[in-house]
Amino acid sequence: MKLTTAGESHGKALVAIIEGLPAHLHLDMEKTNETLALRQSGFGRGARQKIETDRAEILTGVRNGETLGSPVTLCIYNKDFANWESCTSPNACDEAEMQKKRVTRVRPGHADLTGVLKFEQTDARNILERASARETAIRVAAGGVYKQYLSALGIQIGGFVKEICGIKDGGRYAFNELERAKTTQTGMLDGEAEARAIEKITALKKDGDTAGGVVEIRVKGLKSGFGSVMTYAEKLDGMLAQGLQSIQAVKGVQFGVGFAVGSQSGKEVHDEIFYDESRGYYRETNRAGGIEGGMSNGEEIVISVAMKPIPTLMKGLQTVDIQTKEKAVAASERSDVCAIFALEIIAEAVVAQVLADAVDKRLGGDTMAQVRARYDALP
Repeated sequence: MKLTTAGESHGKALVAIIEGLPAHLHLDMEKTNETLALRQSGFGRGARQKIETDRAEILTGVRNGETLGSPVTLCIYNKDFANWESCTSPNACDEAEMQKKRVTRVRPGHADLTGVLKFEQTDARNILERASARETAIRVAAGGVYKQYLSALGIQIGGFVKEICGIKDGGRYAFNELERAKTTQTGMLDGEAEARAIEKITALKKDGDTAGGVVEIRVKGLKSGFGSVMTYAEKLDGMLAQGLQSIQAVKGVQFGVGFAVGSQSGKEVHDEIFYDESRGYYRETNRAGGIEGGMSNGEEIVISVAMKPIPTLMKGLQTVDIQTKEKAVAASERSDVCAIFALEIIAEAVVAQVLADAVDKRLGGDTMAQVRARYDALP
C-alpha cells in the first residue's frame, strides 16, 4: 500500500491518495471524522482549531460505501483559506498581502531556516506552509481508512498520553482501558497527573511558552510474523520508527522498555518463552514491546513516542532576520501551547498505515474476503 499526501496549511485543501486497498472494504467515514475531531481537541490547543471543523470527503475509489480496488482519494478543505487566499492562492496573489504575511524572522526548532536555504527562498512561509503540523489532519483521515482495514482482521490500535512537560502518568493499563483516554482533557488516564498537567500548560501559556510530551501506542490482535528479519528494509520496528519519526515535532521512538535495555542485564530484559497446548507459544512479560528480530511476535506491540515542545512560542526566541541578517525575535503566529493529545491520535493513524502495509506485503489479496481468509489461516 502507498500513501501520498499534499496540501499546505493555509492552502485550499489537504489531499491524500491511498493506493493498494483491496476491493469490498466497507468504509464508515463518520468514524474517521470523529477521529479528526479528536485530533483538534485537547487542553492547550490554539485558535486555529476554532476556525476549522475538519471533515474528510472521499473523492475517488469508493462506491456505495465500499472500496473498488482503485486508488482512494480523500480531501479536507481548509476553511481558513478564505482568509488567506489573497496571498496563498496558486493563482496570482496580492503582492502587498504577500509582503504583509512574509516570514523572515525564522523560528528556532522549526523547518524555517533550513528549508529557506535548501529551496532558495526569501520567504519562510513557502516552507512553513508544508512543514506545518496541519498536514497531519489528512494523515489522520487516511489513518481512519487503514484502521478500518485492520479492524476487519481483528487488529486494534489504542493509546494514551504518558507525559506532558515532565508530568508523568505512570499507570499500567489494560488495553480495554485505553479508550477512556480519548474522553479526558489531556489524554492522560490518571486524574491527579492530568490536573497537574493542566496547571502546567496554563502556566506555560501565561509565559508564552510551549510543552512537549510522550504518548504510548499499543496494538492488539496482530499475529506473529509481520515484518521480516531477512532485510533491514522489511523490519517492522524500523518501518514503524520511520513512520512515527516523520510526524512533525517527534524526536524519539522506542519499543517496549526502549532505552532501559542499556542499563539492565539480559535476565532483566528478555521475555522468556513458554508453551501451552491451548495458547501455543507465549511470554509472561513483554519488555520487547511485541517485536523481535524485526517481526511481530504475537504479543501487544508497545511503542512510546516523544514530541518536542512546539517551536512557535508566543514570546519568541532569539533568532536572525534572514532579510536583514540582524538579530531579531522569532516570528509567532497562532499556535498551540500543547498538542500531545493530538500526537496520540496522529501516532495511531501512522501506526495503522505502517501495519496495513506490512499486512498487505505478507498476505496480498484483491478483495477483503481474500485478505481475511489468509489472515485467519495464519497460526
